[in-house]
Amino acid sequence: MRALITMRQALARPDYFGGDDMLGADSWAAWRVILIAAMGEDLTPEERTIYRDLTGLDKEPGKPVRELWCAIGRRGGKSRAIAVVAAYLSACVDYRHVLAPGQKGLVPIMAASRDQAAEIFNYCMGIFQNCSGLTEMLESVTADAISLKSRVEIQVRTASYKRARGFTAVGAIGDEVAFWMAENSANPDLEIVRALRPSLMTTGGPLIMISSPYARRGQLFETWRRSYGNNDRPHVLVVQASSKTMNPSLPQTDIDTAYEEDPEAAAAEYGAQFRSDIAAYIDRDVVNSAIMLGMRELPPQRSMAYRGFCDPAGGSGSDAMTMAIGHREGDVCFLDHLAVVQPPFSPESVVGEFAQACGRYGVRSLRGDKWGGAFVVEAFQSHGVSYEPSALPKSDIYRDLLPLLNSGRAKLLDDTKLIAQLCSLERRTARGGRDSIDHPPGQHDDACNAAAGVLVDLADLEGQSVTTVLTHIRAYSGYEPTPAEITHIRNSCAALDAALRQ
Repeated sequence: MRALITMRQALARPDYFGGDDMLGADSWAAWRVILIAAMGEDLTPEERTIYRDLTGLDKEPGKPVRELWCAIGRRGGKSRAIAVVAAYLSACVDYRHVLAPGQKGLVPIMAASRDQAAEIFNYCMGIFQNCSGLTEMLESVTADAISLKSRVEIQVRTASYKRARGFTAVGAIGDEVAFWMAENSANPDLEIVRALRPSLMTTGGPLIMISSPYARRGQLFETWRRSYGNNDRPHVLVVQASSKTMNPSLPQTDIDTAYEEDPEAAAAEYGAQFRSDIAAYIDRDVVNSAIMLGMRELPPQRSMAYRGFCDPAGGSGSDAMTMAIGHREGDVCFLDHLAVVQPPFSPESVVGEFAQACGRYGVRSLRGDKWGGAFVVEAFQSHGVSYEPSALPKSDIYRDLLPLLNSGRAKLLDDTKLIAQLCSLERRTARGGRDSIDHPPGQHDDACNAAAGVLVDLADLEGQSVTTVLTHIRAYSGYEPTPAEITHIRNSCAALDAALRQ
């Protein structure tokens, strides 16, 4: 990079970033140290002490870093500080030696949604409109782009690996990267980072990823694990600091209250610690080994006995309505059909579509989620398909699916949404020690819920049959079978199970 002004100089000048409404106040001291060091500039002995506390390193890099990863607690000033970096890279560095005539360099600001990315973008806008030393750099402004006379453009982009290609970047910013999850990708943060790095090669600009920490997985955690306090990776600078460390003006009483209500959540939100109570449900390699590559559906076969599982929805919310059909061969359970209908939809119409699919596979009864109660039961019955709510809660279904996948006894269709949802499931440990498995906040698991339900049902055909028979006996006659009678029922169900699998 050919800097026209050093970061230290820019942070000291009120007409650049040194005003009290930017990063000039004492409360921004920690951020100033990080930005100066990241641009390859020397620190003072006093600054080096702050730097050591934030990075675990005794000395600054001495040259611009290729990557800056910041695991900072909420309200720690991440957005404003990184907006300053975006403005500095766009207006205070000369790229004429690397940009071809007519070519523009970009600074993409990427987040899970455009609204999130707009926070940093708006700070950038404020810088160029209010910092007198930079206002003349402004060329044009649209709702999602700031064009500068330096031939650099700052753009808002959603976190998509497809939108992270095909341009030359002078810097790239990812906001709240620990929460980048998408239903069409099992590991979007990794894919986006891999797509962004080549776009920075020509200019040597930095990849900058900021976030409050979350689970012990993903690129933020993996980069922190490999590079925090590691002198052998000087091109990657990792910062970890609590909200109060980076923003001393935060009210301590509010932070204390958060710790009292939920210590684990507060330790991540404000203490910048990766959560120990949240873990990945399954390894991606295990899921990959279960996929029948290229198979989106298996055609019905007359010799097979099929089962189905449905995850109903109302049609007007954000949840899809899903149904899975599968069969069993020996000890291996196969997913044959997966239907996912996104809202908005008519539940009655979708039930009709699902019933037709059941007819093709000879499925006369479905298990499923308890949502909807009698409405769902009656809707399927009107099409000649019985519907029985599952006795297992969703978390227990996922628990029982895991050994099937780990042992290779479950085969999955090659469905992007299904695979992404499975890989994003989280195992949470409550304070009492009880585990639960569910989708991350703001995400969905409707496709993998249906698939898991039918695969688990298939794995326990005998047990499910025994339970069903006993339930009907008790419900319709009030009679409680004796232990000898239960053994007879179990043996009969085992014989039926063996016959169905032939």
